[in-house]
This record gives sequence, C-alpha cells and structure tokens, in this order.
Amino acid sequence: MSTIPKRPRGTILLLEGKCIACGARCQSVCPVDAIEMNEKGEPIIDTQTCTICRKCVKECPVDAIENYLTPAEKEQMAVFETWKASAAKQVSKEPKAPKEQEQPVAKKPEEGGIADWKGVWVFVEQVNGKAHDVAWELLSKGKTLANDLGVELAAFVIGENIQHLADEAFGFGADKVYIVDHPTLKSYRTDPYVKATVDLVNHYKPEIILMGATGLGRDLAGAVATQLRTGLTADCTGLTIDKVNRLLEQTRPAFGGNIMATILTEKCRPQMASVRPHVMPKSEFIKGKKGELIIEPFTLDEADITTKVVEIISSANKGMVNITGSKILISGGRGMTSKESFKLLEELASVVGGVVSGSRSAVDNGWIEQPRQVGQTGKTVHPKLYIACGISGAIQHLVGMQDSDFIIAINKDKTAPIFSVAHLGIVGDVFEIIPALIKKIRESNAIIVQ
Repeated sequence: MSTIPKRPRGTILLLEGKCIACGARCQSVCPVDAIEMNEKGEPIIDTQTCTICRKCVKECPVDAIENYLTPAEKEQMAVFETWKASAAKQVSKEPKAPKEQEQPVAKKPEEGGIADWKGVWVFVEQVNGKAHDVAWELLSKGKTLANDLGVELAAFVIGENIQHLADEAFGFGADKVYIVDHPTLKSYRTDPYVKATVDLVNHYKPEIILMGATGLGRDLAGAVATQLRTGLTADCTGLTIDKVNRLLEQTRPAFGGNIMATILTEKCRPQMASVRPHVMPKSEFIKGKKGELIIEPFTLDEADITTKVVEIISSANKGMVNITGSKILISGGRGMTSKESFKLLEELASVVGGVVSGSRSAVDNGWIEQPRQVGQTGKTVHPKLYIACGISGAIQHLVGMQDSDFIIAINKDKTAPIFSVAHLGIVGDVFEIIPALIKKIRESNAIIVQ
C-alpha cells in the first residue's frame, strides 16, 4: 500500500495594493472569525486562528487574497497533485456498480408554471382582533407593486373573530381579502398558522407575499417559505418591480450593513419578503371602500396541534417605552461619551415632549437600554422629529431612522455620514449646543411639554 502524500497547508495572505474594500466579503465567509477589517475596509488576517479553509480566497472578487506556499511547500504540492491524478485514474478503471432506480422527486409548487402565479398579497398580522400597523404600511406599498404588475392587491387575515379587519384592509387599498377564521387560530402558534397560509397560497397562487418583520411575522414567514420551498428576503428597506421580467426587486442591507443588496427570486414562486414596521409609509385610510371578501374553511383540530397556549403574559412593563410610536426622538451615540451625559438628552426630551433613544454603540456601552436602540439590530423608527446627538451615522443606524419626517444632526465632525440624511446639520460640540438649545426652548416657550 502506497503512502498518501500530505497536502501542504500554506498561509493565507493579503496581496498588497489589490484589495478594493468590497464590503468585508472575506470576513463574512470566515467560519472561525480570523478576519478583522481595518479603517480602510481591508482585511487583517489572524494566521494563528486561521484554519486555511480557503473560503476567503474563493470569495474575494479581485484575487487579493492568496494561499501562499513556500518553495518547499510548492514541491510538496506537486507531489500531492501527481498522486491525486494517479488515484483518480485508478478509480476510473474500476467497474462501476449498477445504478439504483431513481425515485421520483416531489414536484415543487412553482414548477407548475411561474406564469400561473398572479397577484400581490399582504399578511395582516393581528392580536385579539387588532391589526399591527405594519400590515397597513405594506398594503400601501403593495398597491404600488400591484399596479406596476397589473394585478390585484389582496390581504389575508388568520385568527378568530377577525372578519371586521376586512373593512380596514379595503380602506387601505386591498381589492380582495381572504379570511381564515377558526377557534384553533385564536392565539398565534406556528403549525396552524403555517397550514392556513400554505393552503391559501397553494390554492390561489399569489406571485408576491409581503409580511411584517415582527416577532410573529419573522417566525411565520420563515416557516411558510420552507414549506413552499421558495425564497425569502428578510428586513427589506426597499421593494420595486422589474416590469420586464415581472420580478420583485428586494433591497436590504448586507455584509454587516456595508452595502445595499438587491435580491431576486427568479425561479420560485411566491416571491416572499418581510419589512420592518415604520419602514414603508402608510397611505390615508379611505372610509367606506369595499372589495371582494373570501372566507376560507380551515380543517385542523386542536387535538392535532402539539403546542398549547396555557397563558398569555404581557411583557409590557409600566415604565417601558416603545420608541416606534414616539413622534419626537432625541437619540444619542458614541459622541455622548458616558451614561451620565444621557441625562442631558433626557432634559432636552422633557422640554420638547420627546423620548430618548440611542445608537448601537450607546447600547453596547451600557448608556441606554436595548429596547431604545435605533438601527438595523434595533428598531426602525419614523418620528416627526429625530435629533441625532453625537451619532456618526453608520449605515446600520441610518436604515433605522432615515425616513423620519425631519432630522436634525449635531456632530463636531463635519464629514460624519449622518449629515447626508439630515434636513438640518449643526457642526459643533453637543455639550455646548444641547444646553443652549434647552435654554432657548424654555425661554421661547415654543414647545409645550406633554
């Protein structure tokens, strides 16, 4: 028996001057976190942690990363490649075993013909008969998408005693409303809600389904996409239609928020996307608008469901603030320097009738609670007024607040990205500007504290 030569490992190195700072693609594929990015967006490779898996080498679009071999390792590689070719040739000479009869593969729903799938659907999330606002925001956006495709806009509601929500859905633009009303669906549980949704989709074949990226929506959307064997793009910040190919263009932050990626679901139907609350604007409600109401049967018994709802306990504490519902937000970032400095923001919030929020760096440093975080890993907000104090404006933060009606940014760095989305920018020290602003507001009595 011949000895199998060892394949040399080499070292993963960055070639000087070739990196184009593509957005940390190499870092995103490293399975052992051996790559950090410097200020220029170039990778710093920890050779002690690196396992030489070569994933970063394959991912780099400009071949700026290589698996370097010393002269001795190159000789060893030549021996290994010779042995490998010889072994492959030997295997090809061996008689092949007869093939087993292939089993028929289950046909995917979309293989019946993509052209058969028509319409834009929006899931109306509800709890105890009250709909989440994100449903009406998505109906408003869905109307634009449906018009671009020349198809109907429909809403579907799942639960118990929910038929009254059809009138609200019509008022926000739905042409049709599908209702699945059954006692088993009173409280959200994954299995019955997935069955109800999948049965509807397979029956009526909508080409696009939009859901809110809430806790409930994230759970349902992922499970439904898995059952339907289709794609799902989560946390979209933009939705448009490629009219030529009838494709939903789903835009979301990628690679840690360093780039905005547009994702297409070309070969599967439906095309599914989830959107965070307050990302899409909500259109005006049209009272009295009517449409077609379709009530669908549901045939899953309580005894067939493995999970049971024993008790529902509200997590809303008396002192907890929901920043997504606030009209005025005073938000602090790394420039506030300490937890004590946030008392200055609380004082400003008190005189303008607002609520204090913060960036991820403020949360990571323990200056503010996580439920008050604005941004990609926090909450998406759409207040009337957003005052950013000492926030540089990384893309992860901007995607969470850039649609605010009016943005005031205070930062001593005039090149800070936050100024690119601000309606009014103030270059200066927050610790000088905020006290002066508080004093001026109190003197003018321009804003009444609520």
